[in-house]
Amino acid sequence: MRLVRQLLAVAVVSMIGTQVVAAVEENPWLQLALGLLTAVSAVLVYGWVVRRTEHRPPTEVARKGAGPALGRGLLIGVAMFGAVVTSIYVNAHYEMNGLSSVTGAVGLAGFMAAAAVTEELLFRGVLFRIVEEHAGTWIALTLTAVLFGASHLLNPHADLWGALAIAIEAGGMLAAAYAATRTLWLPIGLHFGWNFAAAGIFSSEVSGNNTPQGLLDTVTSGPTWVTGGDFGPEGSVYAVLFGALLTLAFLWLAHRRGNLVARRPRAGRTTTTTLPR
Repeated sequence: MRLVRQLLAVAVVSMIGTQVVAAVEENPWLQLALGLLTAVSAVLVYGWVVRRTEHRPPTEVARKGAGPALGRGLLIGVAMFGAVVTSIYVNAHYEMNGLSSVTGAVGLAGFMAAAAVTEELLFRGVLFRIVEEHAGTWIALTLTAVLFGASHLLNPHADLWGALAIAIEAGGMLAAAYAATRTLWLPIGLHFGWNFAAAGIFSSEVSGNNTPQGLLDTVTSGPTWVTGGDFGPEGSVYAVLFGALLTLAFLWLAHRRGNLVARRPRAGRTTTTTLPR
């Protein structure tokens, strides 16, 4: 029941917050403020419901070390998307025609902050963490990655390839980032950095959504396997490749730190233990 209670608590904040943020799209500064308010509220509600249902401090969202972890995640996310854009530029047709909308980028920062925080709390903070306790890291990573990819099938220009790409490059990578660090701040920063770079900086589609114009005026054309087509660069084979490589890197780090959890039966019961370094 704690899984249900935690999911419901964060989902309510997510649904209300994202609806409100989307409703003020015409006012980018208000959208930024409400997006940040949604993000902070979601973290506070998550911490409250974890304390109530698990009777422990929510160390995965502890304030200590939050800033550096967010910063590292942000840099990784922006760098990863920059590598994807560079690959598209080299292998297809990508043009930057100057600035597009600075205020558009401001509004998108708020929208993406709300989305990144609430999605990480739901998929990695609740689903991955609790499933991992019972089934181990590998099953939890696979299951939540599939669910995360499938959730994007609801987007306007989504298809099975797009959902699979998201499952690999985001669902698996973000779960592995949490497993490696045991903090949600790094995957939150990574998720936000990727999404904001995609929409807020490079003005591209995000997971099949037609997002407003961001900072740069860009034009992309070429083979769908390179550019991602209507789904956006997240459907590019390069996004999948870079995401898979980062997933392996995070899993290697998790193994070195002894953070991988194995499912080990004992006397007819399933218990979880941490693998040795």
